[in-house]
Amino acid sequence: MNDMLKKEKIKILSKQLRLPTFSNCEDIIRQLPCNADYIDFLIELMQKELEERSLSGVQKRIKAAKFPIFKSIDEFETERLEHVSNSKIASLASCDFIKSKQNIVMIGNPGSGKTHLATAFGINACRAGYKVKFYTAVNLAAELAEAVQASRLTKLEKNMASVDLLIVDELSYMTFNRYQSEMLFQIISERSERASVIITTNLEFSQWTQLFDNEMMVAAMIDRLTYRSHILNMNCTSSYRIDNHGRSLEPS
Repeated sequence: MNDMLKKEKIKILSKQLRLPTFSNCEDIIRQLPCNADYIDFLIELMQKELEERSLSGVQKRIKAAKFPIFKSIDEFETERLEHVSNSKIASLASCDFIKSKQNIVMIGNPGSGKTHLATAFGINACRAGYKVKFYTAVNLAAELAEAVQASRLTKLEKNMASVDLLIVDELSYMTFNRYQSEMLFQIISERSERASVIITTNLEFSQWTQLFDNEMMVAAMIDRLTYRSHILNMNCTSSYRIDNHGRSLEPS
């Protein structure tokens, strides 16, 4: 069998075995030291395959999460926060709170970076191997309502229950009717002590009655959210969004 046929055979077998890295084995051979043997080659080849699969898995989890934009912890200006320490941000960025099935509630004025930070925590979680789902509160309520109309609410609830971290952003800008309130309450309640939630809002807990129709349900929801949770006071005197927009307009 000549070299051309050998290369083609490797490509075919790699595809059949679902080992795409193996089709690039020549690149690995060229990088090996002169004294490397077959075992060294096999180890390097398998290691490369694991790395590629890990990267592919991260990319798939990030895509499935449906983040509105890619944001990282490194891009976040932690010094802007007046009530949350750098060490607290670093601790939460490790995603240990997900392992412990804890929640995060970020409360702060508009432009304080709540969405950026929630997204960055979510992306870190994807990199750590966790399944994440990102919603705005408005979109979540709409998707739940659509699922009811299409008789697939049970399926949607099961999908959400399988997620390690559910992010509900902007729980602030709309009022939920009784039915929407009940569905949101059900989703959050089922996750209590089973999986993690991140909520971002510009309303103090005492103001949540403005959002939901049932005050008793609001009290129960807050009780479940705050149990074993990290409550972050994100209020700050300057707007993260406005300052960054202004900086982008500065002449170079």
